[in-house]
Amino acid sequence: MTETTSPAPFGVRLAAAMADRGPLCAGIDPHGALLADWGLDMNPAGLERFARTAAEALGPVCSVVKPQSAFFERFGSAGVAVLERTIADLRAAGALVLLDVKRGDIGSTSQAYADAYLDPSSPLAVDAITASPFLGFGSLTPMVETARRHGGGLFVLALTSNKEAPTVQAARRNGRSVAAGVLDELRALNEGVRPLGSFGAVVGATIEGADEEAGESLAVNGPLLAPGVGAQGGTPADVRRIFGAEAARVLPSSSREVLAAGPDVGALRAAALRINETFVETLRD
Repeated sequence: MTETTSPAPFGVRLAAAMADRGPLCAGIDPHGALLADWGLDMNPAGLERFARTAAEALGPVCSVVKPQSAFFERFGSAGVAVLERTIADLRAAGALVLLDVKRGDIGSTSQAYADAYLDPSSPLAVDAITASPFLGFGSLTPMVETARRHGGGLFVLALTSNKEAPTVQAARRNGRSVAAGVLDELRALNEGVRPLGSFGAVVGATIEGADEEAGESLAVNGPLLAPGVGAQGGTPADVRRIFGAEAARVLPSSSREVLAAGPDVGALRAAALRINETFVETLRD
């Protein structure tokens, strides 16, 4: 009988990848407009050409690549099959794969999501996923436990920059905002872990007038995913301002600014490397 060994915890692997390749998390978001800009049809064949070209360009140079599952799912089973192949391409190229699915449910359904994305036996298995805690942080327990068992990670929505977010995230319970409470839970999960915990927070790179209490609590001993850089307006200076002393733990995430350089593989890779370097210089000084 062949023995199998679990991979190192996600936080350990992520810290090594960031030290080797830099902090940029490049997104693969096959928007219809981007498919058109690349001269591709809005069908599974166009999706596959787009996604696997992006994977070829980004997988060998980025520490983390983040496919957005919804843009694959809208093509049905054919789109999910493309997602499976794209994940395999990225992992073969040495990138960590963070699947943006924002799953959140309870009980056996939460466990099924965990099995789908965090169990290595699944064809959709990735290194980490995004998750929503707004059914109560405890609803994520199956995902947390599965991630721990298989060396995976979670990035939990905490302080996002969409205009609707404050309705929930700034609401108060037991004297703490919901966002601050989410960060408290992540801090507890990562307590004592070195060099980096496996349970991170999603904090927008374009937040303005954010919940100050939550903003002061970003030290969760885990990674901080900062979507919204580049085409959505977030800059290295914004990331430095928002995250302060935690900047070295930030994964700035850019999709459209990188993907707009396509469909040429070399141009895509050069765009990712250029953006990555601006964050290396700003966040590591």
